[in-house]
Amino acid sequence: MGASIFVKFLEVEGKRISLQIWDFGGEEQFRFLLPSYAIGSSGGIYMFDLTRFATLGAIDQWLGFFREATQNEDIPIIMVGGKSDLVEKRSISRKDAIQLTKQHNFYDYVECSSKSGDNVDKIIDYLSREMMKNVGLI
Repeated sequence: MGASIFVKFLEVEGKRISLQIWDFGGEEQFRFLLPSYAIGSSGGIYMFDLTRFATLGAIDQWLGFFREATQNEDIPIIMVGGKSDLVEKRSISRKDAIQLTKQHNFYDYVECSSKSGDNVDKIIDYLSREMMKNVGLI
């Protein structure tokens, strides 16, 4: 199908919410699916690999697909650098990532490690709050 789907339940400021998280993995052969799956999205995460500069190559295409499908420039989208635990293999500096975040009008930039769990919950919490603010729930 080209996407993995996860559901996460959490509580934000006393409100119980559920998130549907669609992971497109970045494979070129499945990129054409993104616009149809992004319809109805309330937020987005552009995740790239801090150890592989090439993973930033699709940023403009991904944003174009996502923003066209959602028809809403105000949807909170954050940029996430993954594999922050691999410090010695890093090929993208924090400074460069922050510059790209500003250049593409992302809400924020966060680095995380799926391996250690560092900042994973922070990303979900932050994006959930921004989505709720965006629709007036908090």
